[in-house]
Amino acid sequence: MFFSTLSFANLLNINPSSVDAQAWTILDTHTGQTIAEHNSHQQRAPASLTKMMTAYITLKEIKAGRLNKNEILTATKVVEMVQWDESQMYLKAGEQISIDQLLAGLIIMSANDAAVSLAERISGDVPTFVARMNQEAQALGMKDTHFTNPAGITMPAHFSSAHDMARLGQVLTQLHPEYLDYSKQLSFSYNQRFHHATNLLLKIDPTVDGLKTGFTKAAGYNLTLTASRPTTLSEVPQRRLVVVVLGAKSAEKRAELAHQLLNLAYTYTRDEMAFQGKHMIGELPVEGATVNLFKVETPSAQFVTTSLYPNTQAIDITQFDQATQRITQTDPNGQVSVIQPLTQTETQMKVSLEQTSLTAPVAGLMHLAKVNVYQNNLLLQSFDIEDDVQIEQATWYQRFWMWLQSVFPFLT
Repeated sequence: MFFSTLSFANLLNINPSSVDAQAWTILDTHTGQTIAEHNSHQQRAPASLTKMMTAYITLKEIKAGRLNKNEILTATKVVEMVQWDESQMYLKAGEQISIDQLLAGLIIMSANDAAVSLAERISGDVPTFVARMNQEAQALGMKDTHFTNPAGITMPAHFSSAHDMARLGQVLTQLHPEYLDYSKQLSFSYNQRFHHATNLLLKIDPTVDGLKTGFTKAAGYNLTLTASRPTTLSEVPQRRLVVVVLGAKSAEKRAELAHQLLNLAYTYTRDEMAFQGKHMIGELPVEGATVNLFKVETPSAQFVTTSLYPNTQAIDITQFDQATQRITQTDPNGQVSVIQPLTQTETQMKVSLEQTSLTAPVAGLMHLAKVNVYQNNLLLQSFDIEDDVQIEQATWYQRFWMWLQSVFPFLT
C-alpha cells in the first residue's frame, strides 16, 4: 500500500504586520503542513543558511559510505578563496583536519573555508559541487532555490526562500538527525580559536537544537530554527517544528521572532491521527475473478496538524506572552482576556474512490482513492491512496461455476 500527500491551508492566521521580518514560515515536520507563513516563496539571499545544503550533501555522502567523518583531509589552496572578512576556521593549505571537525566548523562556526573544503573533497572542485547542490535542491522540491556557491556568499543568482529552507530543515532532521549533534552545540574551538554559537535560543530553550543562522547586508538576519517537544500521542511521542525567519533587523530580533512563532505554533496547534492503518475506506466490485470485492484500505496510520485557536480574527504576534505561552488581549475598557487553546477539535474525512470497478486480470500499481481531511470546512491534507493490486483472472471452469451460482443461488 502506498500513499502521497498534499498539504493545504495555513492553520494560524497571523497578521504579517505584527512580525518584523521580510519572510517567514512555520512547518510541522511530521505532517509536512505549513502552520503559517508570509512571503514564504519570495526569493531572497539565504546567506549562511546555504550551509545546510552543504552539510546535507556531506552527511548523505557519509551515510552512503563514500565519506568517513574520521577521515583526515589535507586543506588545499581552495581555502584561499575565502576573504579575510568572511567567517572561517583560518585553515591554511597543507593543514590537516578531519571531516568531523569541518562539519563542526561549517555548522557551528559557519566557516566558509570548511564549506569549500568539503565541496572540493566531495565533488573534486567547487563548481561541480554547486551543480550537485542544485540537483539535490531540485530533487527535494526546492523550486524557489538556486545556488552558486557552498557558503552563502551574496551573488545575483544565489537565492532561496523561507519555504525551501524549511523543507531542507525537515529533510535534514528526518534523514540526517546527526546534524543536530553539531547544531545544538553552544560553542566550538579549533586551533585555539573559540566560537560561540550564534543561535541565541540554544541558551534559552532546552528544546531547541538547531538549525542554522545567517547574515549578510543583502540578506539581513536569517534563522532556521527547530525544536522537538513531547506530545500526548503514543504513536508520535515527539513533535518537531521548523521555523524560518528571513530578513530580520538584528540577531536578537530574529531569535525573538522565531521563538514567538515557534511557541505560538506549539500552543495553538497539535498533531492528530487522521486515520488508522489498514482501515477500510471502500470496496470495489471485481469482474472476472474468484473474488467479488476488492477492499480499499488506508496505509499505516496518518496524521494531520489541526488548529487549536478558537477565534477567526488574525493573530497579533506581539500579544503572545512568552511567559504564559498564551495570547492576551485587552478590550477598549481595559479588560484583559487570555485566549486558551481548544481541548477538542473536529475533523472530517471525505473519501473519493478513483475507480468504479476492477476487471481481472489486474497486476500493478493503481490509484484507488483520494482522502481529504477537513477542519471547519478547511482542507488540511489530501492523501492519495495507491496499492499494488494483484488479482488473477478466474479460469473458464471457475467463471462457469460462478455463472451457475448466479443463476441457481441454492448452489452457493
